[in-house]
Amino acid sequence: MATESSPLTIAQLAELAGVSTATVSKVVNGRAEVSSETRAAVEELIRLHGYRRQRRRSTPTALVELVFHALEGDYPVEITKGVAQVAHEHDLTVGISDLRRDRSAADAWLDVVLRRRPSGVIAVFEGLTEAQREQLARSEIPLVLLDPADVPARDLPSVGAGNWNGGLIATRHLLELGHRRIGIVTGPDSAVSSRARLDGYRTALDMAGVPADPELIGRGDFFIEGGLAQAERLLRLPDRPTAIFAANDGQAIGVYHAAHRLGLRVPDDLSVVGFDDMPSARWHLPPLTTVRQPLTEMAAAATRMLLQLANGERLARNRVELATELVVRESTAPPPTPAG
Repeated sequence: MATESSPLTIAQLAELAGVSTATVSKVVNGRAEVSSETRAAVEELIRLHGYRRQRRRSTPTALVELVFHALEGDYPVEITKGVAQVAHEHDLTVGISDLRRDRSAADAWLDVVLRRRPSGVIAVFEGLTEAQREQLARSEIPLVLLDPADVPARDLPSVGAGNWNGGLIATRHLLELGHRRIGIVTGPDSAVSSRARLDGYRTALDMAGVPADPELIGRGDFFIEGGLAQAERLLRLPDRPTAIFAANDGQAIGVYHAAHRLGLRVPDDLSVVGFDDMPSARWHLPPLTTVRQPLTEMAAAATRMLLQLANGERLARNRVELATELVVRESTAPPPTPAG
């Protein structure tokens, strides 16, 4: 049992208070993202027992660690560009880790990161586990989430995009062209961005007085193959859609291929809208109408937040959301005139 002559460590304080080590660390470092009751309880324990600050094992390196769930397609390239821009301004290097969608590799990854002692970690489309976050907090390595797959905890800094609005404006564009049978290929149900884009789609239909047909919703996975499979199913319906909103540009490529397989022309027979506005979108045949998600700007914002935390500064806000906008190209047109 601790005495006045034996101050407690963060881990011991956390155990007594019944909270995480990350929460105790926030109290000790004067950060605001802790409830008044929890703060008071931890401060009372520190008053009674004292606090033994653990010596840092080494000085942080001039490195920003960027963690991806998978390094595939244009998505990680655009994010890396944004992180690198800010890192270069501050004479930092960028380390890249790829969890390769294999959770068994996560612990090995964390061991490597702790040995590197980066100035901070940016986790892309990954929330990391509670245990991993606590290990980073104990090592005083700040963490920022970028385009998180789930709704982040209130005390976790994060940067995202206007996904609901993106789904709304994509669908509204198709409605304004005259489409009423509008299909959607979503991302995975586990991704909050996918759910928000689907909600935006449904809202646009509801505002236009168009019933949402469950048969027109294809559950995708954010990969080209998923877009192809779901679009083929939608386009083989007896009353097929005249337009499809794909929840990312990769799946939009899959929609293009499905249309080609079935002898349909874009946009004469089928209008297509994507989401992301990757650099390749303008080079599709025809060039893709898509919702621009400012990935490079999002990554730059996350890096600036990380550097503030690394410097011991308090963030103005923990959640940053950047706007999305529709980029109209040649893959959308009014629906074909019915024969007869």
